[in-house]
Amino acid sequence: MKLYLLNMKKLAVFALALFAVLATGLSSCSRTELVESISNEELFSLSYGAFEEQLDLFSLNQIGDISTGLCMQDGFFYIVNGEADKIMELNSYGDLLSLYYNEDSSTKKLIDSQKDVKLSVHTEIPYSFEYPGLIAADTAKNLYVLCSVPRNRQEISEDGSLLLKDVILRLSRDGSYIDYIGQQGPGGTPFPMVKDIYVTENNELVVTTININGLTVYWYTSDGFLKYMVPVIADTVPKIEGAQADSEVYLTIENAVPDPYADKLYVNVDYSSAYIDKATNVQSGIQYAGTMLYPLDMETELYGQGISIPPYEETVTVDYSKLTYKLPYDFLGITKNGWKFFVITTATGFDIEMIHGENQRILRRHFNANHSDILYHNMSLSNDGIISAMYIEQDRARVVWYRTDKLTDN
Repeated sequence: MKLYLLNMKKLAVFALALFAVLATGLSSCSRTELVESISNEELFSLSYGAFEEQLDLFSLNQIGDISTGLCMQDGFFYIVNGEADKIMELNSYGDLLSLYYNEDSSTKKLIDSQKDVKLSVHTEIPYSFEYPGLIAADTAKNLYVLCSVPRNRQEISEDGSLLLKDVILRLSRDGSYIDYIGQQGPGGTPFPMVKDIYVTENNELVVTTININGLTVYWYTSDGFLKYMVPVIADTVPKIEGAQADSEVYLTIENAVPDPYADKLYVNVDYSSAYIDKATNVQSGIQYAGTMLYPLDMETELYGQGISIPPYEETVTVDYSKLTYKLPYDFLGITKNGWKFFVITTATGFDIEMIHGENQRILRRHFNANHSDILYHNMSLSNDGIISAMYIEQDRARVVWYRTDKLTDN
């Protein structure tokens, strides 16, 4: 069996092409099963602007990535607004508790121009970092923020294939700047492109980076020193069970998320296989074959027994026939009580799939959302099992949460 790393863009193009074909002569489309909806609890909203309690999102009408994201820890919300080079700490009512900003940012200039500003909530960061929009918090409320260093401090990897430009900024609970984490630890070499950052229940930082063969995961102690560096690449990922020996199987390493307590990763892998046209007996594309979640021991670098992740299913009626197509969920994260969360965007909102590995119990819920009103969204799963979301709309940004923890706790 040949294994290939499937480029994400190719998979997206294939999915769109498949949908276009199915839409020809489309008469109806529905889920194969009814999924109970769970309502969100709207906590607060933020207006747009340059002031300290506002979000600077004036670049929404321009081409490029959105550099704003959030996380939640113990009911406190942390929002990084990369467009304004600032980080905000707010309570569940939307009150600004702390504000961190770059020493040469527009936020700094605005604060300096105000005479009645509450300086007690402000902390100036002594480096010219850019913030791509990833943030995490530990149980002690220390912050970890993804930053891009200035061009004159960026490096090239030894083989010349990767640009090293990302570091993780550390801020203490009292608002002071600690340091930044690079590959080797405090003050280390910048990372290649960072996919995501996590903090375990032991307050250990985990950084997943992207390389040409998959991912590389860096795991640090609570003091910031390198504990593990493990590649997660196609050549070492287990082969999908039941595949034919002479068939071509394509795989995508979709994500790798740390266990909240153990030194273990959960690696999410999507598999696809060649699609053979029955009329011509010629390969005419690829088709989704399944998703597996594998535990990876960080110390031994060995994979354990994987579990199959049921896909999202949609039934399409074309003329007088029905066709059910399947799509993989995105791996959102793991809670401290062992539930794995998966999410996918649907026409009417988001579908959430929650799986407990020990007994294979599966819960599915739907979040209603009007995508025509939402210009951009960012979701975050806390270790307690609460999903927080920031919905960027035309006139404001809404922060909501979904109490999925009540479902998994029960």
